[in-house]
Amino acid sequence: MKQKFRALAAAGALLITMSITDAAFAQKPGGILRIYHWDSPASMSIHEEATYSTVVPMMGVFNNLVMYKQDEPKNSLQSIVPDLATRWSWSEDGMHLTFVLRDGVKWHDGRPFTAKDVECTWNMLLGKPTVTLRTNPRTVWYRNLDQVTADGEHEATFHLKRPQPAFIAFLASGFSPVYPCHVSPRDMRQQPIGTGPFKFGEFKPNERIAVTRNPDYWKSGRPYLDGIEYTIITNRSTAILGFIAGKFDMTFPYQVTIPLLRDVKTQVPQAICELRPNNVRSTLVINRNAPPFDNPDLRRAMALSLDRKAFIDILGEGQFTIGAVMMPPPEGIWGMPPDMLKPLPGYDPDVQKNRTEARTLMEKLGYGPDRRLKVKTVTRNLPDFRDNAVILIDQLKEVYIDGELDLIDTVHWFPTMYRKDYQVGYSFSAGVADDPDDQFYTVYACDAQLNYSGYCDRELEKRFEQQSMEVDQENRKKLVWEIDKKLQEDVARPIIAHYRAATCWQPRVKGLTTMVSSIFNGWRMEDVWLDQ
Repeated sequence: MKQKFRALAAAGALLITMSITDAAFAQKPGGILRIYHWDSPASMSIHEEATYSTVVPMMGVFNNLVMYKQDEPKNSLQSIVPDLATRWSWSEDGMHLTFVLRDGVKWHDGRPFTAKDVECTWNMLLGKPTVTLRTNPRTVWYRNLDQVTADGEHEATFHLKRPQPAFIAFLASGFSPVYPCHVSPRDMRQQPIGTGPFKFGEFKPNERIAVTRNPDYWKSGRPYLDGIEYTIITNRSTAILGFIAGKFDMTFPYQVTIPLLRDVKTQVPQAICELRPNNVRSTLVINRNAPPFDNPDLRRAMALSLDRKAFIDILGEGQFTIGAVMMPPPEGIWGMPPDMLKPLPGYDPDVQKNRTEARTLMEKLGYGPDRRLKVKTVTRNLPDFRDNAVILIDQLKEVYIDGELDLIDTVHWFPTMYRKDYQVGYSFSAGVADDPDDQFYTVYACDAQLNYSGYCDRELEKRFEQQSMEVDQENRKKLVWEIDKKLQEDVARPIIAHYRAATCWQPRVKGLTTMVSSIFNGWRMEDVWLDQ
């Protein structure tokens, strides 16, 4: 019996060992992942761009100090894991965040990574060095950051002006890579150098972006892929047909609309598709500094003209959701409840009643059926933007506003909106995390570069700070709801709907996780492999 028991135990141990070995070698190294890209970015410099058109192909070229766990769909403070930092700690007063850094990490050109690179990166974002970024879309993230110090070769500390418990959420996003001190911002736009699993290969505007495997990556055994090729195809139908035909392994993230998803599943039933809420809001953007849109009654009339259900039914087949700034529950933590939304401008489901009020406001301003307001309505020259803008123009006609569609290429989009060189526009607003600090400061702070509408309320910004310092989640949520309510009452940037879209890939693509909380954070791609 003892001999039989020993034999069974040995056999069991062998099976366990074989299982572990099989699991360890299940991933197959090699292969080029082929993805179509929906757009031609302005540059390859993540810190200088406002769109995930750059983040998706470039996130794997870099590392962050910390990042959101790449196999966990929902981003949260609890899903943040080490990257270039091995650990981090807060001071007792909550104003100093210290990172212990990895030893032995090298930049793609062979130079060693040190704490000086961390200091240099955030000095650049704070506008401190003599060589500055051409644009800095997220400078407002760091308005509470006093300085970053290199405390030796392998330790860096972020010194805040006041406590901000969610500050680390910014550092974990795809928009927060560490840049090398020894490479100029100009060179990072076209030939970026990072520490990540992939090296930059090539960027041909309107043609392709390519990255190749970094054989000296500090994380042993990663990445599995030999490289990733992004073919730029701005015509969505052409791109989808390429995926259906097997030319591409994967669609560009979140670019398969709900109507197109049905077509993909019909023609490529084996394809894996995930439809995700992704913390993206479709928005009406009004330049508050440009007459006559500096009139609050006119802006309110525009908000009252919106038929959100029509947008949702036409473009989302009923699967988009209605909300204010923060992502609605259950996916979002901070979204307002429906009973708080209904009294806000344009949220009452009685659209005709809303539009009657809007027309009354417009008539008081001198507009009417025989004196209509003619405007150019700007949007990015991309399918999702165009489709939404056409519906927006049609709805504004109901309140005596005639819009002419004005399409702007991505290269010129951010500069146009930042300069406020427009009257009315349609745009998406995407969050890097489901956290109020990101949403409020990035889009609604007076000096935020992504505050396209020019909204500014210094008293409300004091409440931004109040909620930012609040550690009790329930108390913070009440503050967030009141802020969100005020933003909608002020028609700061009317939210039309919270978006959902799908990402599809061929069955041979393994190890990919798409995220529900942000379109920006899941593209390190070091764990993705091809079963071929």
